[in-house]
Amino acid sequence: MKQIDYNYKLWLEVKGEKVFGDGPLDILQRVEKTGSLRQAAAEINMSYSQAWRLLRSLEKGLGCTLLIKRAGGEKGGGSLLTEEARELMQRYLSFRHGARAALQAVFEQHFLKSRYPGEGPGSSEDNYS
Repeated sequence: MKQIDYNYKLWLEVKGEKVFGDGPLDILQRVEKTGSLRQAAAEINMSYSQAWRLLRSLEKGLGCTLLIKRAGGEKGGGSLLTEEARELMQRYLSFRHGARAALQAVFEQHFLKSRYPGEGPGSSEDNYS
């Protein structure tokens, strides 16, 4: 058999509706880095208005504020992440890491070990159920 691998996609839902995943995480990380939703959107070729619609949709679905818009001034405006946004990002990253580790373990159990004890990774220590 040829070497196989696996792939997956995770997201968070509220009442069956997708409310957060890798795309929203990416834009929030970019806002955190740049201090600007406009610049974060530009980095991923998204319009500013589309980025605002995405953020408002996320906030509505999650029931919390993720971004604080700062009015322009001498140094210009910008956007700040709320504490809720930072916590959501950290928890999602931890969840994603844990899911990856769990899936990797299950994948290895079912696809990387030999069919027969004494062969493959872990050889005689393999536990086949």
